[in-house]
Amino acid sequence: MSERDVGRAESGRVGEVLPVLGDGAVWGIGLGVAVFTRYEFTLSARQLTATLVVVVLAGALHAVIGHMQFLYRGRYRCASFEEVRAVSLTVCLTALLLLTGDLLVQPRPVPASGPVVGGTIALVLMLAVRYLRRLQCERGLRPDPRVAVPVLLFGAGAAGHILLRSMLSDRRGGYLPVGVIDDDPGKRHLQIHDVPVLGDRQSLPAALASTAARVVIFSVANADAALVRQIREITVAAGAQFKVVPSVSELINSQVSVTDVRDVQITDLLGRHQIDTDLDSIAGYLTGKRVLVTGAGGSIGSELCRQINRYAPAELMMLDRDESALHAVQLSLDRRASLDHPSVILADLRDAAAISAIFRTRRPQVVFHAAALKHLPLLERFPGEAVKTNIWGTLTVLEAAAGVERFVNISTDKAANPCSVLGFSKRITERLTAYTAATSTGSFLSVRFGNVLGSRGSVLTAFNAQIAAGGPMVVTHPDVTRYFMTTQEAVHLVIQAAAIGRGGEALVLQMGKPVRIAEVARQMAQLAPVPIDIEYSGLRPGEKLHEDLFGADETDRRPLHPLISHVQVPPMDPAEVRFLDSHGLPGVLVAELAALCQGSAQRETLALPRHENSTGLLRIDLPYVTETLR
Repeated sequence: MSERDVGRAESGRVGEVLPVLGDGAVWGIGLGVAVFTRYEFTLSARQLTATLVVVVLAGALHAVIGHMQFLYRGRYRCASFEEVRAVSLTVCLTALLLLTGDLLVQPRPVPASGPVVGGTIALVLMLAVRYLRRLQCERGLRPDPRVAVPVLLFGAGAAGHILLRSMLSDRRGGYLPVGVIDDDPGKRHLQIHDVPVLGDRQSLPAALASTAARVVIFSVANADAALVRQIREITVAAGAQFKVVPSVSELINSQVSVTDVRDVQITDLLGRHQIDTDLDSIAGYLTGKRVLVTGAGGSIGSELCRQINRYAPAELMMLDRDESALHAVQLSLDRRASLDHPSVILADLRDAAAISAIFRTRRPQVVFHAAALKHLPLLERFPGEAVKTNIWGTLTVLEAAAGVERFVNISTDKAANPCSVLGFSKRITERLTAYTAATSTGSFLSVRFGNVLGSRGSVLTAFNAQIAAGGPMVVTHPDVTRYFMTTQEAVHLVIQAAAIGRGGEALVLQMGKPVRIAEVARQMAQLAPVPIDIEYSGLRPGEKLHEDLFGADETDRRPLHPLISHVQVPPMDPAEVRFLDSHGLPGVLVAELAALCQGSAQRETLALPRHENSTGLLRIDLPYVTETLR
């Protein structure tokens, strides 16, 4: 055995013996106080000798029982609940054995009250010693106030408690909490791990000044974006930095810690509060099932794959026509993944024979259809592409999926009162899905939500690119608004929709108040490292000033969840879309799509004013068409 091993062994023995001797001494104090007070401090030589014998016996019994409880063998953290339980059990058993022996021996060595009162005193002293030792250890772990940055925490809830403990137990940590801010009046004057609660949000500037804190950490893991924005504005106005802990969706399988504290992002300022869903209880329909996700390489599709994979499906099939995107989502699930794995399927929705063969050979039971073209300006220029992918591609999947247990079509809020090619095409897919629900045995439904924060091609992506280029940031209109939600929120809705939605419905998530895009740009400009200008370009063709969540003839009903609306979608016979000429004149095709969204009767009677443009191509007066359809 090496000298180092010998030293460690000796240190371990000393570490075990000292607590045993200490607890034995505490028993001596407890029994001594109990016996001396019982005899009013006048003991005979025999009584004194008997008391000393009982003290030694108590120490020996406590050492043996404590050893059996692993009390002195490093199992328990100092003053933890587990150690408190072990100490209490050891003391109680020791006192019980002493009392039993005392009652059996005549004459009694000590009064019968001695083991009871002495054991109680000993237990209190043992716990007190351990508590003081724990306080000493914890203070030794606190960050050095000479180098750590003093911070205030906003939020004294569960996340705040965990973060405080993490900060105060990291000697090398960069943050030293000096106060907590919380709006709950019941938490006023509260001390959390010796850190005082200093008031509500209105007290934040004064608290920053009195504590000399330079940073405010927003420690509410599931807050509304409006609250994040307000606390940030107060903090910045007071001259301090503002940081946040991750949202609930970022902490799916872990607790917040000091290493998670980060700078605020635009997603924190726009969408943070997560829908209250118990996915573990409602997503059981995925366990042991063969699940297919189309558009698996996209923002929604890839997050769907990651979430679905948590529920141990029998097989997860990821289909996309973008091989690089497929590789990326596969790597996010398994770092050792290779593209020859059967879970990866390279195919195009426009290839009806290939899609049919995939369904026939792989036999999926649950289908999430997320594949689509989604860039509104491009689809306005090339409506035929929307027909081939969004409409005919969806129809191909629907027809191939006949007989599956569940089918969820990913739609968009632009399908409500549509006025763009994207909106027309997605509304038609909702109606085709409803038709399949009426003619098939499975559950076929759609899910409708707004803009997804951070998705590829979103306004945030464009703004980030413009900031990286030095600006300016281009906004279409100063009053334009949009609904926003995080990718995790959108995916939670999709997964829950398959569980609670009924065939032929479109489920709409309550997404809060719409956000002004100009305000988004202003917030991002404030977060930019250099000054950024904002310019306005005007609304583009097909764009609305304000999006709708519900169509003019739709009713907001929430029978199962307070944040999820169910709207009935009128079915559309697939024969009505087969006549579309994807290579025809764009204006005529757009008018046909608009008419399909309103019904065949209006399509037959609709007068379409036309004119020739500078290139000689026949164009449709779309504003007139839209106004007539409304």
